[in-house]
Amino acid sequence: MQRRLRLGMVGGGQNGYIGAIHRIAARLDDHYELVAGALSSDPARAASSAQEIRIDPSRSYSDYQEMARQEAARPDGIDVVAIVTPNYLHAPVATAFLEAGIHVICDKPLAISLAEGQALAALAQQKNRVFALTHTYTGYPMVRHAKALVEAGELGELRLIQVEYSQDWLAASIGRTDTGAADNWHNDPLRSGPGGTLADVGTHAYQLAQFISGQTPTQLLAELSTFVPGRPIDDHVQVMLRYANGARGTLWASQVATGSENALRVRLYGSKAQIAFNQENPNELWLTPQGGNAQRLTPGRVASAAAAHATRVPAGHPEGYFEAFAQLYADAALQITAINAGQPVPEATRWLTNVNDGVAGMAFIEAVIRSHKNDGQWTDVAQ
Repeated sequence: MQRRLRLGMVGGGQNGYIGAIHRIAARLDDHYELVAGALSSDPARAASSAQEIRIDPSRSYSDYQEMARQEAARPDGIDVVAIVTPNYLHAPVATAFLEAGIHVICDKPLAISLAEGQALAALAQQKNRVFALTHTYTGYPMVRHAKALVEAGELGELRLIQVEYSQDWLAASIGRTDTGAADNWHNDPLRSGPGGTLADVGTHAYQLAQFISGQTPTQLLAELSTFVPGRPIDDHVQVMLRYANGARGTLWASQVATGSENALRVRLYGSKAQIAFNQENPNELWLTPQGGNAQRLTPGRVASAAAAHATRVPAGHPEGYFEAFAQLYADAALQITAINAGQPVPEATRWLTNVNDGVAGMAFIEAVIRSHKNDGQWTDVAQ
């Protein structure tokens, strides 16, 4: 049996939401063992956080650079690090571990600028390290099947791409709730980067549409809005998209959409058929042929290698967010194991979202900001 990969984590200390999600995802398929962490830059909090999740005190760090140095020097050092910090730390932390020869799994967005993202992509290639980016929703079996349908030409020529991501967790006035508080890093451009909702969920919407369609827009027209007084960064974004093949698209993302929980929806319209996916009902993919009836597709009823690779349970047993997240960790483990053994990465893992997807996301963010600052002019998207 292949040994578990030794996993380290930067960020994700006490009371951190996303760190716990990453830890659950890493353990779900039994590919990893969490052995080290720099869970906080505060030594006392780092130590108590490590104790809570049973990391040996000798491998608890408060400095990620020291962690990278010491773990790289150990004969039993970590194989891969999970980065679950605020956005502004993604690039410096990833750089330290890549330089140390350690594979990376990073929360999105990749960085806070396109230049940072491009530098990370170059470094990951130079070091021949896996750099997985956790665009969670690409791990769903029916999202993988949707992509397979598009690649097989089942939709015909793509004409329209529509995607939306609406939440309401930042709808409260600044200071009225924990999520609206001014010290929430999502409200701070120094920690979140130049995009608020744009970077947080707009990149998820953009990447999901790009992932399924296989299309990257060449131009966009965008408007950013801030509805909550006192928030120094956007909480709503709407974008029109132009594609090289003549297709057109729309994207809107909001974290002030009252009554919305986590409504990520994507629809693709081709000359032969339409597909529609709703993240809140992830075991369904709707396929509607031109002139025909809508068909409800589920993981247990599609003959799809792509869906089967991302499915863990018998038909009719729902799979959800944790499993989608775990699929990215599982694909990363297969790639890391192959690279460490000097072997080609498995073909089944080719759809793992990676540093190049992150660079595309940063190009999208910067193009949206440029378009908005130019009063909604059509703006080229860096390729």
